[in-house]
Amino acid sequence: MSDQADPQANAPRKPRVFKLDDPGLEVSAPPEPADAAPDPSAAPPSAAAPPAWGWPSGLDAERGIRWGSILIGALTSAATFALMLWFYRLVSVGLWQDDWVGWTMRILVGIAAFAALMLLLKELIGFFRLSRLKDIRADAAKAIGDRDLKAERVIVDRVRALYEKRPELAWAQARLKDHMRDVHDPGALLEIADRDLMGEIDGGARRLITTSARRVATVTALSPMALIAVGFVAIENLRLLRKLAAQYGGRPGFFASLKLARAVIMHLVATGGVALTDDLLGQFIGQDVLRRLSARLGEGAFNGALTARVGVAAIDLVRPLPVIAARPVRVRDIVAEVLQRTASKPGKADEK
Repeated sequence: MSDQADPQANAPRKPRVFKLDDPGLEVSAPPEPADAAPDPSAAPPSAAAPPAWGWPSGLDAERGIRWGSILIGALTSAATFALMLWFYRLVSVGLWQDDWVGWTMRILVGIAAFAALMLLLKELIGFFRLSRLKDIRADAAKAIGDRDLKAERVIVDRVRALYEKRPELAWAQARLKDHMRDVHDPGALLEIADRDLMGEIDGGARRLITTSARRVATVTALSPMALIAVGFVAIENLRLLRKLAAQYGGRPGFFASLKLARAVIMHLVATGGVALTDDLLGQFIGQDVLRRLSARLGEGAFNGALTARVGVAAIDLVRPLPVIAARPVRVRDIVAEVLQRTASKPGKADEK
């Protein structure tokens, strides 16, 4: 039996692919020669080989318990709970008193509850006003498509009701009211409302955008720290959105303004507003002038142009009527005016 060779042992093995970190992979030691003397220091065959020393892998490190995070989280939660408990005890003890301390605490709690209720009501009204502007615009687009003169008159009345308490629009309101009796063609009434009434409001909105864009460009160019400039740009853009919504009859609260900001960002992403701002800068001041300007002044010009783009996108969302006959507010005009003021004194930005 020993003279017969195993045919499978002499057969060539097919190539196989395996991973080095495969737990099922067994590595056998190379065979020792028959005449080699046994090593007395070697471990007995039955003893298991000790694990190789090395750093744990990334997966093993991630599986560990993060005691530092647990400690910080527990301390933060305990401090917050202690502060809430202290406030609760202070208010409860003050309310149970029958002297002037108790009455003062009752008055303060009542004022705080009333203020919180008013803030909640203001936010709800702000959401309602924004949705009202959106509904009027949708109904106006539908009336234009259907050429429905009766629906147009209803929409014009709704638009006039938005601005009836604005003294600067009294003349435009009176003129629009006079034309409403003489117009009998579909589409003409909305054209007059857009040109006479909405055109005046668009002019005020354009001035608001230009002022904010100039302010952003100036602060960015002169700011000594980038963090200050970024914070100012974010706050100024949010203020601009609230002012534009109020200009068109929205007057949103804080959370409604955040919703409007999110809608404006989505609008800019969908229309490529950031790329358009970069193209406008290249068209107006050219690559030659851009290279000569300082880095701060270039950042100010870009941030000012981006603020103008944000304002125009907000107008597209909060304007109750689509642009029909009025002159639209264009980013190109605002950027040209902002760059005139920003690039007029480059030395100040260079000194900073």
